[in-house]
Amino acid sequence: MEERSSFDLRRKGGLPIYLQVKRRIESLISSGQWKRGQRLPTERALAAELGVSRNTVSLAYRQLEAEGLITSRQGRGTFVAEADDILRMENKRERLNRVIDSALDDALALGVNPDEFLQVMSRRVEERRKMLSDVKIAFVECNREQLDYFSKELELGTGVKVLPVLTDDLVRGAEEARETVARSDMVVTTFFHLDEVRASFPERSEDVLGIALDPDMETIVRIARLPPGSNVLLVCISERFAERVKKSIELAGITEVNIETVTDRDPEVIQDKLKGKRAVIVSPGRQKEVSAMAKRGTQIIEFVYRPDAGSVNLLRSSVLEHRKMNRQKGVLGGE
Repeated sequence: MEERSSFDLRRKGGLPIYLQVKRRIESLISSGQWKRGQRLPTERALAAELGVSRNTVSLAYRQLEAEGLITSRQGRGTFVAEADDILRMENKRERLNRVIDSALDDALALGVNPDEFLQVMSRRVEERRKMLSDVKIAFVECNREQLDYFSKELELGTGVKVLPVLTDDLVRGAEEARETVARSDMVVTTFFHLDEVRASFPERSEDVLGIALDPDMETIVRIARLPPGSNVLLVCISERFAERVKKSIELAGITEVNIETVTDRDPEVIQDKLKGKRAVIVSPGRQKEVSAMAKRGTQIIEFVYRPDAGSVNLLRSSVLEHRKMNRQKGVLGGE
């Protein structure tokens, strides 16, 4: 394994630590120092070697895997992507074209002309979309900002109907929250709350799916580019969201900014807190409100978390599988 010094991490200012780790690994792979198929250090081992948190390495690994440079193998570890792995990523569109071309050739052989083929394919796509839209998902999260934002994100990404539920409402046994979960086909939550939600509904543990949430890359980079010592105001609705944002900034290796938090809705309080602030970090629900108050030249940085692509794909496939199983049960039940 590479020595710690070879990563040459800059801990004062500069890029977030996880981006530095990611770029160094990219360099090691492109230069051939880390060979195709070579096993990478575990997240824990590399974190200890570099003197950073495991979450920092985990974030770097997830982004490298999303880009096709490394690959995780269940029960075996993480490896530098081999030629076949990279080829699969690069040729995804080409493979899709081949699938379509093959289906079109088969249709032509059956005497179906291209226009008829297009109509049938469009109808099948619509049927699949309807299959998704008929599914109701309860999305469980601990703070209102993420709950509202991700409910919309997941709806757009999968076409399903998303019903938001706060974890606090479940914990205190709110009837409406429990009824929402009960009438949902599936329950989705973040990995932070997966065990908690499964424990709340042990009879539905198989229906509870965990997804990974990552800070938006542009958001982190904008914060990292603030001059060291900058005074920053964090404006959001809940203390829970504020704590998660500050933790995410810390895990990204950004330690040279001074962050003050405000959750108050009073415009006078916010305007007073804005004095002397170089930038304002806002939750998605408060961007317009704060932008109207901030002085000209003040940076407004919306802090956005997004479900990673792998989680959305897993959710989409799980929804389809769930819907198919329900339809099969309905058919069998009607016999």
